[in-house]
Amino acid sequence: MAESGGSSMVSVPQPPRPAAGASALGGAQRWRPEPVADLVADPGTWLEPAMAANGIGTFDWDIQRDVIVGDERARRVLGLSGFGEGFDARTFLDLLHPDDRPVVRRRVRRAVADLGQCGAYYRTLCAGEGMHAVRFRGRVVPDQQGLPGHMVGFVWDATAELNKRLHTEHLAVLREERTRFIKETARALSDAVSVHDVARVFTELPLPGIPPDGLVLAVLENGRIQIQRSIGYRDGAQAPDHIPMDSDHPAALALRTRTPVFLGSPREYRERFPDAWPMAAQTARRSWVFLPLVASGRTLGLCVVSFDEDRELDAEDRTLLGTLGGMVAQSLARARLHDAEHELAAGLQRVLLPRRIPPLPGFTTAVRYLPAGTGLQIGGDWYDVVPLPAGHVGVVIGDVQGHDVHAAGVMGQLRIALRAYAAEGHPPDAVMARASRFLADLDTGHFATCLYAEVNVDYGAVYAVRAGHLEPLVRRADGSSGVQSVAGGLPLGIDPEGTYPVTRFTLDPGEVLLLCTDGLVETRTVDQDQGMERIRQAIAGPQPQGPAALEALAGRIEAAAADSHERDDDIALLLLRWDGPEGHRPRTLRRRVPQADLARISEVRRELRDAVRRWGVGELADTVELLTSELITNALVHTDKDALLTARLFQESQDVPSGPARLRVEVDDESDLWPKRRTPGEQASSGRGLMLVEALADAWGVDPRGSGKRMWFELAWAPAAT
Repeated sequence: MAESGGSSMVSVPQPPRPAAGASALGGAQRWRPEPVADLVADPGTWLEPAMAANGIGTFDWDIQRDVIVGDERARRVLGLSGFGEGFDARTFLDLLHPDDRPVVRRRVRRAVADLGQCGAYYRTLCAGEGMHAVRFRGRVVPDQQGLPGHMVGFVWDATAELNKRLHTEHLAVLREERTRFIKETARALSDAVSVHDVARVFTELPLPGIPPDGLVLAVLENGRIQIQRSIGYRDGAQAPDHIPMDSDHPAALALRTRTPVFLGSPREYRERFPDAWPMAAQTARRSWVFLPLVASGRTLGLCVVSFDEDRELDAEDRTLLGTLGGMVAQSLARARLHDAEHELAAGLQRVLLPRRIPPLPGFTTAVRYLPAGTGLQIGGDWYDVVPLPAGHVGVVIGDVQGHDVHAAGVMGQLRIALRAYAAEGHPPDAVMARASRFLADLDTGHFATCLYAEVNVDYGAVYAVRAGHLEPLVRRADGSSGVQSVAGGLPLGIDPEGTYPVTRFTLDPGEVLLLCTDGLVETRTVDQDQGMERIRQAIAGPQPQGPAALEALAGRIEAAAADSHERDDDIALLLLRWDGPEGHRPRTLRRRVPQADLARISEVRRELRDAVRRWGVGELADTVELLTSELITNALVHTDKDALLTARLFQESQDVPSGPARLRVEVDDESDLWPKRRTPGEQASSGRGLMLVEALADAWGVDPRGSGKRMWFELAWAPAAT
């Protein structure tokens, strides 16, 4: 090489051969290296062999002439073997990768300006040889005037070194991506509530470094594997559903052994599971991973990850999949528990609430129940519609304190008790008082708010009582709406002896009565007054008639409430529209008279008189009032139980509503003592009741019942001649 090219070639001394018969590894004639001091004194004896062994070449760049001279190894590393010892610096720069060219220029210029050193990794593009990585290290040597004269240095092939560094960087990036993937997956699975949510999150996961071509999540139900969700498969081409646990299938093996099954090629699958291979062959996959989902010692299901090419997963890939399987298993266990609790709560709530609202002539109803957005989604809110005699209807809305199974159980008992009291014919105030006493006797530690209203189908009169509950809203026929004031008492269960005043108001045909619990009007950010105003505005305005219109109104109110995920209280909603009296509906009045409430007799007489007049037989009002009073008084005086009054008007012909009719009045009691007709003395204060009944009634009698008896009389009526 020329002088400017760097070090000259130096012959390498050879060690002497051992004598014949002597071992190269031992013996008397063993070769010994030269002393270290000699090597240090003469670097030429070891420097050139060391550079040759490591493929390091030397170069000399004449900065003034811009010519680079390199030895054979340098030219081979630079890809300039065919250019001779010297070549133009521009030729060298043209071989650099475009991204690396400005970096090399910048570092060389700085070294020349500072008379210092420089070095860099760069890539060269050699024709027919592809891309190589090169590393150089050089120092600028000044000339006699102190100006930059030459840059001398070393250059060597760094392709393996660069690839190793790039591989290390790739692994670091991949680890970072997988760490971020684990965090994001954990967050997504923590938000998954149901099994369906867990399956959706799993099948949408982009596994970093090993992107799958197919994902399947299956659960173990009753000893069989059932697929919940899959992606990347044609219809019916994923793993077979309902796989028995004892079958020769990799999924069943993974679940039985609780160990992942890795199949890297179709050949391996076919050899290990020949019975299951025909089904797997239809999927066009070439490698599979079957991950068992185990949580708290229980096998819950299975994850299947599949690829379109043969793949042998390394230790890090298997660790990632194992971690993923553990997270999915924990989330699946939590989701299955949630689904079971939700199903239990929903089933219990369905049993405790009315399954359906019976058709009511003259009325249209719509009901809704929305569980709370948090917790077990079960509570003490309820509604009920109770058909009453004479076509009347009782409507109930209530809320037992609490939002748990205990509150729901108390609600179920209270609903049944209140319904029974209403069906027995008790007036609204007595129904509420008895329900309060019933709840207090249960000694549950709970109280309840309630509103009960009895609506008269003939003329739309509403008799309402309220126990600490929200007042009802009414949408009037003209489209206006407002809160209907109802006198109230204490919540049920607080004062067993408390009384509840009755408030009377009327509805016109087409008007709607709205009853709801406080969950509909109160939230964390909306107080009761604001909530009531919002609901009032929602139901105001003209509304079409028909059952569908009322259902649409209830649906609109429900949608507004269901959008809130922050709702921490359940909601019961009941809408009742009075459509007006029916033409030939049976006319009946049924009332219960408490034994200890003699003042109730006058109220019943007044209601009976009003009913007789509404029925169009007002001429019988005086007689029926007198005879009914005698029968009720007789039952209360001679027994220690309540009396039940039932009055019915029977038309002789349904085709002639104003034709002849019969009015029948019955009084039931629980006494087995039969009345005896006797003739009282002149000064006697009693004994004339049956005489009056016999004298004024067209027919009368006493009928035995299972426990007690029934006394009755009938009065005939015919329209007056024109």
